Amino acid sequence: MYRGVNFAPFCRRGVLNSAEARESLDYMTEKTKADFVIFSPNGLQDTAHSEEICYTSEGTCSDEELIGMIRYAKTKNMTVGIKPTVNCRNGVWRAYVSFFEQDVVCEPKWGNWFESYTDFQSHYARIAQEEGCDLFIAGCEMVMSEHREKEWRQVIAAIRKVYGGPVTYNTDKYQEHNVKWWDCLDMITSSGYYPAGGWEKELDRIEAVVKKFDKPFLFAETGCMARKGSAGVPNDWSLRGELDLEEQEKWYEEMFSACEKRSWIQGFGLWDWPANVIPERKAVRDSGYWFMNKPAQEVIRHYYEKKIW
Repeated sequence: MYRGVNFAPFCRRGVLNSAEARESLDYMTEKTKADFVIFSPNGLQDTAHSEEICYTSEGTCSDEELIGMIRYAKTKNMTVGIKPTVNCRNGVWRAYVSFFEQDVVCEPKWGNWFESYTDFQSHYARIAQEEGCDLFIAGCEMVMSEHREKEWRQVIAAIRKVYGGPVTYNTDKYQEHNVKWWDCLDMITSSGYYPAGGWEKELDRIEAVVKKFDKPFLFAETGCMARKGSAGVPNDWSLRGELDLEEQEKWYEEMFSACEKRSWIQGFGLWDWPANVIPERKAVRDSGYWFMNKPAQEVIRHYYEKKIW
């Protein structure tokens, strides 16, 4: 079972090896009762149509600091997941990474991109194996690539050559039924940014996928901003609106209430928690996704203390 949080996702080099990051992880476990943490090393490509993924620049945590945080989390008796995630330097969402279906001379190609992606994933799978991580999530929300079933099966096979633990992949909201290769994974995983009022309908749809593949299920991401209107479009990080702490709080209450009735849901990786402790007087003025020292934090603590998941 996974009572989890995504911790300091996509952080730059130097963030994870700070005393502030360790203090923040301690604070997270204390205030939310989470016992599962997801670290997401950043793989950067220039655009959605670039073939090369870089994970050695200043925009990505170093292997040493990632390993240090994994080991620190383990001293806190936490379950650890690794989710190496591609992002585009120009700000385009990773879901739009795509190429021509048929190779064209002088144009970028799926084959070259998957070769780089496999190297990226395998690098962190080795770290996950060496450090005894409990779950490997082979990327996140690569929607336009998911139809390339042959290549994805090869990615998963390459990961399994170096990592012996459970392997999954985090598809995006509304895409759970579109992935055809769940059978080669140990778990079905997605981003649960579903609007308020629609949880029962979406869980019914996901449940059919879970039954078809007979796999456990995890929301490796799910969350809502503390911003007016976000509960209706929780996936839209560009939404403009006034601060609304109650809207975030109520969204979490509805999400947990709907999910606790579904025994096939194994847990969550909530989005998200910052790498430093934000005092309450400042936190309650922030309208973003993180929930540290906001009213939603108490909802999370309440459900995680129940140990349903």
